[in-house]
Formats: sequence, structure tokens, C-alpha cells
Amino acid sequence: MRPLTLDDLLPLDEYAARRREFFESLTRYLDRYRRLRVGPRLTLLFENRQTLWFRVQELLRVARLAEPERVQDELDLYNRLLPGRHHLQAALLIDVADETRLTDELAFWQTLRGECLVFCVGDRRLPAQLVTCRPEDRAIGAAHWVRFLVDEPARARLADSRCPAFFEVAHDTYQHESPLLSEDVRQSLLDDLRLSDKS
Repeated sequence: MRPLTLDDLLPLDEYAARRREFFESLTRYLDRYRRLRVGPRLTLLFENRQTLWFRVQELLRVARLAEPERVQDELDLYNRLLPGRHHLQAALLIDVADETRLTDELAFWQTLRGECLVFCVGDRRLPAQLVTCRPEDRAIGAAHWVRFLVDEPARARLADSRCPAFFEVAHDTYQHESPLLSEDVRQSLLDDLRLSDKS
């Protein structure tokens, strides 16, 4: 997938003036094409150029970064979150019910492994690879990065609407499946795979 460049970004003032418009548009896009709940506590948010554009613009706005060299450093970091060839990339977000018990609530997820989260497409089971799997990554909080290798047989099944596609988590007592992927979500993920083929 083509990386974001300085030319893709809006100047800080222009972005700030239109931030609400961008946020509302992104929320609709995420809900329709990119966000999947897996039980009551986990959400997968699939990343692509559009989702990362907003993340980068928000970071630049909050940090008031405008110097091209520093902005490029951030782009270099965030572009690594784009899906690579034959891969889907997602943020795995953990809902914390009680912020006053953050450490206790996140302790349950410290032993989460990639094979606990699986993308099921027809008869294919694709385990996640936890990109943030070091102890220091897990210590930072309620978001992790996961990647799914989608081989050609799984991709063909994803393109076949007759094959059920969903995500499941089997981590200790947390045993849940997502709803079946809608046609919109399936097509959006297939678009990611198609675009990553060109990278």
C-alpha cells in the first residue's frame, strides 16, 4: 500500500478548521468498513491509508508539528502500520470498564498470544501475529497491533460471499466470535490486499 507522504497532509490550520468534518466522516467510514467487535471487550480496527491519515493529522495537530523533517519522522513511523503484501493490519483495542482499575483490568490481557485471535474464512483459520508482543509494548496500555497473513486460498474464500468470515478470540475465559463480516467490510479488506499487492 502506497505510504503517506508530506504531500498527502493538510497544513495544521486548514486541518484544524475542518477537524469536525473529518472526524465525522472517519467515524462513519470506520463503522461501515473498518471496525469489528469481538465480544464485549475487544475491537479490531483495520488500518489503511485513510485511517492512518487521520491518526497522523491528529498527532500533528496535538503536538503542533509543522517542520517537514519532524513530520517526515512521524510519517516513517506510522507508515509501518500500513498493511504489507498479503497482510491485513489492525489495532486491537481493549475496552477498560473501570479506569480506576486500569492495571488490574489490563493484567488479564498480558498473556494474550497471536494464536488466541484467529481470522476464520470458510475452512481457513488464520492466527494473528501480535506486532506489539514485547513486555514493554504490553505495558503501555489498552491497544496492540496485530497482523494477519492472508494466503491465496483464504483470499479466494474472503472474496466468496458464500463462505462465512469472522474473527474469534479464545483467551482464558474470554471466548467470543465477531459477527459475520458484512459485504462492505469484506470488500474493504479485499481492497487492502489488492493495494498491498502493488507495493
